[in-house]
Amino acid sequence: MSISEESLAMHELYRGKLEIASRVPLETVEDLARAYTPGVAEACLTIAKDPSRVWDLTMRGRSVAIVTDGSAVLGLGNIGAEAGLPVMEGKAVIYKKFANVDAWPILIDSQDASVIVETVKHIAPTFGAIHLEDIAAPRCFEVEERLSRELDIPVLHDDQHATAVVVLAGLLNALHVVGKAIQDVRIVINGAGAAGLASAHLLLDAGALHLRVLDTKGVITPGRMEGMNAYKEAFATRAFDRDATSWGSTLAEALRGSDVFLGVSQPGLLRAEDIATMTPKAIVFAMANPTPEIMPVEALAGGAAVVATGRSDFPNQVNNALVYPGIFLGALEGRKKSFTSETKLAAAHAVADLIAHPTAAEILPSVFHPNLARTVADAVKSV
Repeated sequence: MSISEESLAMHELYRGKLEIASRVPLETVEDLARAYTPGVAEACLTIAKDPSRVWDLTMRGRSVAIVTDGSAVLGLGNIGAEAGLPVMEGKAVIYKKFANVDAWPILIDSQDASVIVETVKHIAPTFGAIHLEDIAAPRCFEVEERLSRELDIPVLHDDQHATAVVVLAGLLNALHVVGKAIQDVRIVINGAGAAGLASAHLLLDAGALHLRVLDTKGVITPGRMEGMNAYKEAFATRAFDRDATSWGSTLAEALRGSDVFLGVSQPGLLRAEDIATMTPKAIVFAMANPTPEIMPVEALAGGAAVVATGRSDFPNQVNNALVYPGIFLGALEGRKKSFTSETKLAAAHAVADLIAHPTAAEILPSVFHPNLARTVADAVKSV
């Protein structure tokens, strides 16, 4: 059987990937009295007197809600919340395996930003943090901004910020391999959705000075009329404040003379000849899934020195699972109220530093690295 057929058979055999397990014994009448009535009343009254004690006496301090509306599930598109549940279960088991965090899929049967926000606000007292997942842009930006502003627990859209952290971590090590500095290189990001814009902002936070983002209409510039929204406009203004030089309007024009290409867009956009127009020792992150913007062998043939993709069957997989277990673990342990730029930068450097001697074939650690989640969590707690 193919891996897809094996996966479907596994899901059917186990009827999903999650279950609830008790953390306390429940074998005797005394066990029951402590776990439930009458003993549980003491915990309830303690929290009623001091609400902060909920973090010590309940699951809240180790629990994350994984919230989706099913509008942008993996590379499958708007397939709906129920169809996204296998992905949310997968995220939850990754949390448990790598960070011992209990995460709970929350499916919202609405793609209205206000409904999503109000729903999450009402269920938030159960959880220590909110993980937004597979919500399409630009709605994801509004949902995250509103929840971050209106809740006193940290909120993170994984597709935006965990991806951005991994991109920055990989790029820091790739730049080390080719002997270039982030403030000197010209960076082209193709794709202005959640991952593209979040990565662009984090790279600017990290010191990048020369950066452009493209969407299907071309280079995003301040005041461009076609295909814009408030989030693209905000990025364009910020980027042009740092570097007002013209890069042209098309992908081919922007790519010419650039040092770094980051693709979070569509398969098969580039050929070896396009990479050849970049500077020597170019870096290519072709992260469209399952088929990248350019296959690694072709990017290397065009002169790229370091190539990464979103796939596990090529070297240098850019996988947001490298980040979200640890970044949420750190937020829970540190009782953080929000995720900041400093949080993300610290997490990116922590991931990058796990590779002591980066090479073209190894710029990121494996998701199975034994110290990964702990290292990221400690970095998050330190800021």
